[in-house]
Amino acid sequence: MKFQIIKSPSKGTLDMLIRRMGTGNNKDLISTDAVGLVQGMMIDMICAADIAEKAVGVTVKDIRGSCPQNMIMIGIFGDTASVESAINEIKDSLKKEKDLC
Repeated sequence: MKFQIIKSPSKGTLDMLIRRMGTGNNKDLISTDAVGLVQGMMIDMICAADIAEKAVGVTVKDIRGSCPQNMIMIGIFGDTASVESAINEIKDSLKKEKDLC
């Protein structure tokens, strides 16, 4: 999995992400403090979204793209501390899972 955090995303960056989320009411995300981007295989992204939402008060959205390797990306939207906590929780969960193998 790949991880990236954008603190204080620009209007243009948020617009691009909102367009990639497709139709729906995503305009409430325009005033977000930070965006965590996580890319990986679909099964991992569904689990990562669940971990993030259960860990802290963030909103997780599917970010559509076109990747032949079936990699997808999720956006984790919220205040900076919550987004960082969600990403750390995902990483910790992955580490625990790897240690079990």
